[in-house]
Amino acid sequence: MSDGPLAGVRVIDLTTVVVGPICTRTLADYGADVVKIEAPGGDLLRTMAQGSRNPGMSGKFINFNRNKRSIVLDFKKPAALEAVHRLIAGADVFVSNVRPEGLARAGLDYASLAPKNPRLIHCSILAFGRGGRYYNRPAYDPIVQSLSGVAGTLARATGEPRFVPMVMSDHTSGLIAAQCIGFALYRREKTGRGEAIDVPMLENMASFVSSEHMGAMTFDPPVGPSGDGRLLSPDYRPLPTRDGYITVGPNTNPQAFAFFDAIGRPELKTDPRFDTPGHRTANAAAYFEVRKQGLAQKTTAEWLEIFDRLDVPAARYNSIDDLLTDPHLADVGFFRPEDHPSEGRIRRTRRANIFSGGERQHERHAPRLGENTREILKEAGYGEEDIDGMLASGAAR
Repeated sequence: MSDGPLAGVRVIDLTTVVVGPICTRTLADYGADVVKIEAPGGDLLRTMAQGSRNPGMSGKFINFNRNKRSIVLDFKKPAALEAVHRLIAGADVFVSNVRPEGLARAGLDYASLAPKNPRLIHCSILAFGRGGRYYNRPAYDPIVQSLSGVAGTLARATGEPRFVPMVMSDHTSGLIAAQCIGFALYRREKTGRGEAIDVPMLENMASFVSSEHMGAMTFDPPVGPSGDGRLLSPDYRPLPTRDGYITVGPNTNPQAFAFFDAIGRPELKTDPRFDTPGHRTANAAAYFEVRKQGLAQKTTAEWLEIFDRLDVPAARYNSIDDLLTDPHLADVGFFRPEDHPSEGRIRRTRRANIFSGGERQHERHAPRLGENTREILKEAGYGEEDIDGMLASGAAR
């Protein structure tokens, strides 16, 4: 059994906060050796997120940076920048969410690095793509949610622009970056050469929203308004039962007709508004109202038993805290205990996806700031005396 599909891949990670770390955590989870380069103050997420036992080790940082090693280098010192170049020269992948002009000034752009390491996969996660007027502007997740139409979908659904209460643009773009790196590694296996990848957050999220909601405006001229009426309905949400909430998704005719029988409305099976999937989509508001009225009749547990028997897709509503006790997640061992060397007992989420060819066997805890500086510099060819000198000068910490 291998140690994960990316075993043997060395990744140099010059990213902070969420979008980059979720990319590199994904690579690390599936076997890559990820070296996280941090400035002397550390990744901003170490301290800006709520919830920690000790300074510099927030719960969010721990969740986004497991299976990595941390080295602290002060880029203001020439010796530190030389060390970065040496690390990248021996790497397979370099990932950064530093603005490109900053990378170029440090000689860390693809054009500067490729001659020294022609097999390098160089991935830049950008807020905005090159060639556009927003290029090189700073941005975080809510900026991208606002520009990309994500907040606009919530405005259509609720009447008020809102952000999804997760850094969804960061997560989505980070996962896409990991996907693109996988594609590039596959091409390198065939060609022997690396390449540069740009992953712009705005364009990725605009594609996400447009693919879902452009709809009738796909055609020129448009054949109707934008937006999927089902998804933008204010009743597209968990619906009240007698004692809580439930979500149902009867889409096919057998599912919908079984649902109508269950709520005591068999006549709706021949109602021209609801007798086909297309008609139910065209009359989404009325269909949601039928669901809303019908589900109020019984308790959540009663409905779950009925819908399970009828093979109607349904699920209870989980709060954030309920995830910790969800029986399915318990069955698959999703939350696992871990003893962290500085943070004590913590919960760790497992990898969601499984490879039959083997998975990462040696899990790493989220690193303390600079925890692995000395060992990483040794691997890059530095002797003990050189390392001591870098530590004494502050180039490394």
